[in-house]
Amino acid sequence: MTKRVFLPLIIATLVCSGFHNVEARPPKRRISTIKPIITQPIKSEWNLFTAPDGSFSVLMPGTPEIITQTQKTFMGEIDLQLFVGKSANQEVAYIVTYNEFPYSYGELTNPQAILSNARDMALKTTKSKLIRQRPIRSSNGHPGKEIEYINAGGKITKNRMYVAEGRLYQVMVITTKKQRHTLSKTLNGYLNSFQVVLKR
Repeated sequence: MTKRVFLPLIIATLVCSGFHNVEARPPKRRISTIKPIITQPIKSEWNLFTAPDGSFSVLMPGTPEIITQTQKTFMGEIDLQLFVGKSANQEVAYIVTYNEFPYSYGELTNPQAILSNARDMALKTTKSKLIRQRPIRSSNGHPGKEIEYINAGGKITKNRMYVAEGRLYQVMVITTKKQRHTLSKTLNGYLNSFQVVLKR
C-alpha cells in the first residue's frame, strides 16, 4: 500500500482512539447544512459485441480492436481474425480469434485432432507450460477444449476453443496470477458469455 492509502487509515485510528470515555446524553438538535450529493449511475463498460459477420457474440469491455493477420500453416495461408478488448485499470487482455479451414481439411479432420493441434501450437508459440485442460462443448453443441497455461513471464492464459462451421474459434483471457484471483468472476463471466451460431 502507498502512503496515500495508509494516511486515511492512520487518521481514522487516531480519531476513534480519542473517544474512550463517552457519556450517554440525549442528542442535541442540529440543523444540517450538508447538501445531499447527487451521483450519476455508473455506466458499465461491458457491452455485447457481435462479430461483423454475425458468427458469434460475446461480452467485451468497450469496443474491441479488430485485427486481421495472414499466417502460413501446413494447410497453406489462412486468415486469422482477432478481436481484442482491454479494461481500464486491469492487466487483462480479452481476445476472441477465429480462422477458416480449407474445406478439405475441415471436412476430413476429426474435431478433437484439430483442438489438440491448436493446443500444441498455442503452447509452442507462447513457450508456455500447460496447467490444466478439459473437454467442453459450446452452448449449442459444438466440440471444444478448455486449456490453461502459463508462460515464462508468469502470464496466465485461459483459452476455450471450439470447432464450428468450418472454423476454429478461440476465446481467451490473458492475465497475471494476482488478477486471475481478484477478477475470477469477471473472467469466467466473459468466457461464459461467448456464443457461436449454428449457421452463418
